[in-house]
Amino acid sequence: MTSSPRTGARPRASGRRLLPADPLLRRLVLMGLVNSVGDGLFVTVNVLFFTRSIGLTPTSVALGLTVAGVCGVFAGVPMGRLADRVGSKRLLLVVGPLEAAAVLGYAFVHSFAAFVVLACAATALSRGATAVRSALIARALPAEGQVRARALLRSVMNAGLVVGSGGAAIALQADSYTGYVTMMVLDAVSFLGVTVLLAGLPVSGTAAGAAGAAGAAGAVADDPRGPRTALRDRRYLLVTALHAVLELQLAVLTVGLPLWIVLGTGAPAAMVAAVNVVNCLLVVVFQVRASRGVTDVASAARACARGALLLAGGCLVYAAAQYGPAWAAAGALLVGALVHTLGELLTSAGGWTLSLDLADPRSHGEYQGVFMSGQAAAHVIGPLVVTLTAVDHGAVGWVVLAGVFALTGPALTAAVRGAGPGAVPAAAVRPG
Repeated sequence: MTSSPRTGARPRASGRRLLPADPLLRRLVLMGLVNSVGDGLFVTVNVLFFTRSIGLTPTSVALGLTVAGVCGVFAGVPMGRLADRVGSKRLLLVVGPLEAAAVLGYAFVHSFAAFVVLACAATALSRGATAVRSALIARALPAEGQVRARALLRSVMNAGLVVGSGGAAIALQADSYTGYVTMMVLDAVSFLGVTVLLAGLPVSGTAAGAAGAAGAAGAVADDPRGPRTALRDRRYLLVTALHAVLELQLAVLTVGLPLWIVLGTGAPAAMVAAVNVVNCLLVVVFQVRASRGVTDVASAARACARGALLLAGGCLVYAAAQYGPAWAAAGALLVGALVHTLGELLTSAGGWTLSLDLADPRSHGEYQGVFMSGQAAAHVIGPLVVTLTAVDHGAVGWVVLAGVFALTGPALTAAVRGAGPGAVPAAAVRPG
């Protein structure tokens, strides 16, 4: 693969230029924006479509989506390995249209069994594509700007989700089969649009080509066994598992907090939306800034440790929201959301660096597949963990969650102690 012509340039956007100057990163940003707008359209209406238009019960939908989530956990590694063999870009050019077809397929589902099968296929494609895109970025962008670039991409994706969710409000208001299907058609179009943009992305080659180029430069460590295997890399598996614990913060925000606001505090139900808005805006505005200073394994671990403490602090503030009048509860929830989001920003930035620098660059697809599978597993079990703690046991449960986060940070720091980048320095592996 080739990197951007401006390999030393930092991703940036000024007041005069909303998109980064680097042409490769600019196209990646556009791809992320188009994809996330489509995701926002679909995610906002899918549950109501499944229940009101298809006729499934909420319990059936929840069960089907859980099964699909489990399928997604196991999709990352095989998709990542395939990307290492055939090339990330080539694989994504196939996966994009398949994702579009899967979304359109929901319009033709009329039974629970068909729903589960299609949801499993769609989720496996989505999770696998996430891992492959991460491997694509790892090989395409210069190492010194990767974390900042990923932060920019995450900010843009959050902005796209907000735009998509806002557009889907029209379909929610209409509450009709036609309106819901229209959102799915637009989501499918977004997948095809991303595929078109990807086709023009100036990258090529495979993991084997990357390893060969790095070896020729003397950058690959002398290892007669060849590339490491992610599933046998105990340090990487441990770091993946620990960071997955930090990813439980998503379930706290999307499942635990809404239920806590309604069932455990005197705050108005509108605070659910207010907290989500605070979170989205902070990610859009501050994710790039939060990534500054995260440049290697050690700084990434410190960022995760600080973020873990902030997540713990957010949980404690949420717990305090059950005391006092409605206005005090609302204030505590907003403060908790602020602290929580700051922790999320740091753990995300640290996680990107750990997932890249601890990997063998010759097997980026497989390694990213393992790391993304850890995140997917956290997203599957997260709602259950948060429900069994914070929702079922109130303040005591929130304290337990705070303890889990607070302990995970130091454990992750200890896990990476003495570790450097993977088989070769990340900066040395820029496939040609």
